[in-house]
Amino acid sequence: MKKYLLILLVFSFQFTFSTPVKDSIYADTFHNMLLLSEYEDCDACGCSASSGGLGFGSMLNSNFVGVRYLNQSYTSKDGIFDNSPWVDENFNTIQIWAKIPITEKFQIFTLIPFQHHSRELTKGKEEIQGLGDITVMGMYTLYETHKDSITMTHKFQMGGGVKMPTGKYNEANNLGTVNQSFQVGTGSWDFLLVADYVVQKNNLGLNLLLDYTIKTENGRNYQYGNQLNYGGLLFYLLEVNSLKIMPNLGLVGEVYEANKQHGQKLANTAGDVVFSKFGFEIGKEKLSVGISAMHPINQHLAGSNIEANYRLVFNLNYSL
Repeated sequence: MKKYLLILLVFSFQFTFSTPVKDSIYADTFHNMLLLSEYEDCDACGCSASSGGLGFGSMLNSNFVGVRYLNQSYTSKDGIFDNSPWVDENFNTIQIWAKIPITEKFQIFTLIPFQHHSRELTKGKEEIQGLGDITVMGMYTLYETHKDSITMTHKFQMGGGVKMPTGKYNEANNLGTVNQSFQVGTGSWDFLLVADYVVQKNNLGLNLLLDYTIKTENGRNYQYGNQLNYGGLLFYLLEVNSLKIMPNLGLVGEVYEANKQHGQKLANTAGDVVFSKFGFEIGKEKLSVGISAMHPINQHLAGSNIEANYRLVFNLNYSL
């Protein structure tokens, strides 16, 4: 994992200090494409309890309203014993999301998720569904290079917000199972901190993002562990007639602290995972569509009792 992060940092250093090309036609375009990339933000080993995930923006829309669909596939033990069978779990989330400008430097992001999760237990199929936890946060631009002065552009934002316990938390879903995130919501107020940096030159760019979620105890005395997300994405802009096409490729990682119950840490609830990510978005005028896929390349979730298989994301946005 450290090796991949080092590669990204070295590339960023070389890219930032390379010689700029004068009068690039892409500099202003990229400044209007704030890339808060698609990083997962799900509780307890990536299993979509919070639904505040997938980042806080679109590839081709700085300000927008849209719909996003997330499918996550996991395999976990149906029980707490060494010989417990492995079962398939699928997490499906439809999100209404938007990023609304308040001032030139300040934006409000909001996300309203609807969940439908299922798993194939030895006793039969189990399903849950309903409204998830709503997220609201603000992003402020601390530094941005002048669009008309140089071709190497930089943008740095920081922000914070809250995930509200609007989704139902059912304590019975956690009994006897390894995956403690088979929930519609966490039942807790959680707080997010985000830092985002984008550097572009001509039609090539790099986005680095770091965010941290502070999770609190819910009404059932259960507390999901705090979560750190990090990663980097390379992106490239292609323009074909009136279409804008932006493929992207990179690495993203998640680190989870142990869950707690009545203030006591629970064994085999911490973990970490690193994903490769690739995808693209296509935009024309005010509309854009996107698809991305994530595949784990290194993981240690819940004491190796949960395995992430893949994640797929689709989005449709309308620019404001």
